[in-house]
Amino acid sequence: MRILLVEDDLLVAEALSEALTDQRYVVDVVHDGESAWQQIKTLCYDLILLDVMLPELDGLTLCKRLRSHGYSLPVIIITALDTSTDKVNGLDAGADDYIVKPIDLQELFARIRALLRRGIFSLPPVLGWGNLRLDPSTYEVAYQDRCLHLTPKEYCLLELFLRNGRRVLPRSVIIERIWSLESPPEESTVKAHIKSLRNKLRSVGAPNDLIETVHGVGYRLKQQESELVGSYRN
Repeated sequence: MRILLVEDDLLVAEALSEALTDQRYVVDVVHDGESAWQQIKTLCYDLILLDVMLPELDGLTLCKRLRSHGYSLPVIIITALDTSTDKVNGLDAGADDYIVKPIDLQELFARIRALLRRGIFSLPPVLGWGNLRLDPSTYEVAYQDRCLHLTPKEYCLLELFLRNGRRVLPRSVIIERIWSLESPPEESTVKAHIKSLRNKLRSVGAPNDLIETVHGVGYRLKQQESELVGSYRN
């Protein structure tokens, strides 16, 4: 899941970015409202964390612009402005939630999860593919009840595949979805992470080709036998 953090305090931005990355989110950081607007028009984000007091374009104006242009992605305002009037103004501008600094990280993570669960795509509480299960709320992954211990990037890769099923994902799309703009990897790095993920899946009994390579195109999850049987009967 990709989050845009809009915060002009460099220390706060760095701390929040690190904390969110540890929670398996891909985080892009900008420090003013106009840069945020350009980012949102360029990339697809699942959620925005938005400060109010920003240079170039303040947070409330940016939020109103987003809603007036039809963007419905969740927005959480993070600010030191803590009066009831400030909160009302933020919500009236189109924000979905409002958190006052200093931020309690566990509360922030819970609010992010809550908004993503009820987001546009109605995210399921647990993602599955055959005997494979991934719980986004606990970051637990298991195959036939055998736990997998994944690195953050391996976890993000697997979650991306589970959310897309049989859709083929080119390496360029994978890079865009799970790496920040500040540190895009070479395509060989993507191949290395996928190889490692396959090895870990295989170690707990998953098929060798659970993640298929579609040569010259990208990767996808292998079709389940139950789906194949159903298609033959039809």
